[in-house]
Amino acid sequence: MLRQRTLKSLTKAVGVGLHGGQRVELTLRPAQPDTGIVFRRVDLPVPVDIPVSAQAVTDTRLASTISSGGAKVHTVEHLMSACAGLGLDNLVVDITSEEVPILDGSSASFVFLLQSAGIEQQNAPRRFIRVLRTVEVREGEGANLKWARLDPYHGYKLSFEIEFAHRVVNSTGQRYEFDLSSGHYSRDIARARTFGFTKDVEMMRANGLSLGGGLDNAIVMDDYRVLNSEGLRYDDEIVKHKILDAMGDLYLVGKPLLAAYSAFRSGHALNNKLLRALLADQDAFEVVSFADEREAPAGFAVPARAW
Repeated sequence: MLRQRTLKSLTKAVGVGLHGGQRVELTLRPAQPDTGIVFRRVDLPVPVDIPVSAQAVTDTRLASTISSGGAKVHTVEHLMSACAGLGLDNLVVDITSEEVPILDGSSASFVFLLQSAGIEQQNAPRRFIRVLRTVEVREGEGANLKWARLDPYHGYKLSFEIEFAHRVVNSTGQRYEFDLSSGHYSRDIARARTFGFTKDVEMMRANGLSLGGGLDNAIVMDDYRVLNSEGLRYDDEIVKHKILDAMGDLYLVGKPLLAAYSAFRSGHALNNKLLRALLADQDAFEVVSFADEREAPAGFAVPARAW
């Protein structure tokens, strides 16, 4: 049986939120089978649990935000991406503020935290959402066109194409494809940082956003160059971060996908719209598990590799 996974022990992290700039503490706890991933706002007078789901996403401006009642957690996609990359099913995330800390701007720190706590298998079958027919969402036309699609695939792979009218981005890779069965999420995707442009950062800060952002947790570019002294971690770090984000956004569906995701200029909003379109079509998917690990896609029974 292909089994669900949780942490062996709890682990903690402290950082600041990218947009709010507030100090925040995270405690990542093991959870029982079929719990899923649950964010718990422990700073509120009465703690509030926010289980992840496509319907829990209530804001997709600049990041993915999930809510329950009046409680919110912003910028969940990097931690969710790490959970997807490591195949973690059940986790409780105690959080002391309304935004997940940005740490180094990638998911690498979350991968390190989760792997340091250890990942153990549980006595319950891992359940997947298997896409049975193509689901696609599109927005805009011509130069404003963007789209995202899920196709049937016995495994999980993602391809993303970017298009920025910017000389620095245009000099990097514009398209990348990643197959989770490679086992190389930590090596090939996790270290890709979020990015921004100086003109946009100045505008956001004037509006009370990106208060926790800087060269230590984001790629920052002016009109001509990358301002970070160490440069890029990957030659194609920009498009790889879009893959990282997409993995986190899509894992908000609550179960791992068996599908091929492809996208052109997509983002948090379109990724969530794609999930909702999938769930709205009962004939487009089924929930499956694998009593025999040999029937699962290649690589899915093997723990994700470290660096």
